[in-house]
Amino acid sequence: MASSHTSDQPQRRVHSGEWHAVGLSFTYFFCVLAAYYVIRPVREQLSAAVGSTQLPWFYAATFLATLVLTPVFAALIARWPRRVVVPLVYLFFIACLLGFVPLFTAQGLLSPRALGTLFFVWVSVFNLFVVSVFWSFMADIWNTEQARRLFPIIAVAGTCGALAGPALTRTLVDVIGVAPLLVVSATLLGIAVVCIVLLGRWARTHGARRFDAAHEAPVGGSMWDGLRQVFSDPFMRGMAILLLLADGIGTVNYALVADYSGATFTDAVARTRFAAEVDLSANALTVITQLTLTRWLLPRKGAGAVILVWAVVSLFALSVVVFAPDPHAPLLGGMPAVAIALIVSRGLAYGMAEPARHSLYTRVPRDVRYKGQNAVDTAVWRFGDTAIAVSMNALRALGVTTGGFAGLSALAAFTAATIGWRLARRVDAVPATPPAQPATP
Repeated sequence: MASSHTSDQPQRRVHSGEWHAVGLSFTYFFCVLAAYYVIRPVREQLSAAVGSTQLPWFYAATFLATLVLTPVFAALIARWPRRVVVPLVYLFFIACLLGFVPLFTAQGLLSPRALGTLFFVWVSVFNLFVVSVFWSFMADIWNTEQARRLFPIIAVAGTCGALAGPALTRTLVDVIGVAPLLVVSATLLGIAVVCIVLLGRWARTHGARRFDAAHEAPVGGSMWDGLRQVFSDPFMRGMAILLLLADGIGTVNYALVADYSGATFTDAVARTRFAAEVDLSANALTVITQLTLTRWLLPRKGAGAVILVWAVVSLFALSVVVFAPDPHAPLLGGMPAVAIALIVSRGLAYGMAEPARHSLYTRVPRDVRYKGQNAVDTAVWRFGDTAIAVSMNALRALGVTTGGFAGLSALAAFTAATIGWRLARRVDAVPATPPAQPATP
């Protein structure tokens, strides 16, 4: 590993000129994740109510939606500058949230099943795009050295938002009902838009790339560039495979827990409460790892070591499910082995793997940073959801049980460790681009 990863105190802390932008980035990510987690429990209880065998239909619809929207985003980023496109994405989702309010309040506009399906798909698309655009924006305003120091800190904001979101829902849903929660979510996104505008101004005057005029220009190219890069660029292919392996772990665990919830709890309130408890536990683990292990390891050893630790610990958690006599019996704190595996793998995925993975994009060309990264984080991710859910149904028909699915996820974790390590080594071998300097008069 390159010597730049060796420890020194200045490398790990926020520098004096960065505090304002770090604060804005922190608030931005907090609001984005809180907005999502305010409405997530409604989606979770829906999936538990119908059972995981129906998930392929939901995932397929979500994949088709992202497949349509990904080229649209690429076309926008090709034609319009960052300062226009990034706020526009969030304003679009704010409008959608407010548009759902009458569908939840007025009877007869949509059947409960149609509304539930539409909302499940929309929330899944919403989650991927708002988070993907956030990380693309971060990779564009911070350089590689800053990303290794600051991304673990900024990622904590998302976890704080992910803790605040379900807590808000649990507190407010009995007081204001479901529909007003959508307005709460929209308000949080509105604050995020303000942060985006202020961060853009800071980047133009104080950012590491402030003298690079290309960073204020449209990216250019074709609307299909993002999807094309996934197949033609070796780095992007590797990143797509790494994400699919991580998705294999998350989707399998999600389905197993959805089946457990549907079989154990008989009403929507109990299922929603259980989903919120799982979210709170996973998000608490996320913030602990972000504040300790990731913050220490990423600046010193780089993304490869962080991804390796995430994958190995997830492998051990899944092994508990494989070898447990009854993976649905209470094991720790009243949680069964399947829920514990989900909490551990999800908590470390967002606490370790995600900031490490996104830090790798800081040295790729700008069109890849926006188009390719967005394609991987949206269309490829939802393709993985669909393919994995369909495969699980086929394997169930062949007699595969909970332990077998957990074993396959453990194999995915082992493979992800190998690929993630190699991708990080490849990026470390690329020399960092020196910051642009102002032209001399």
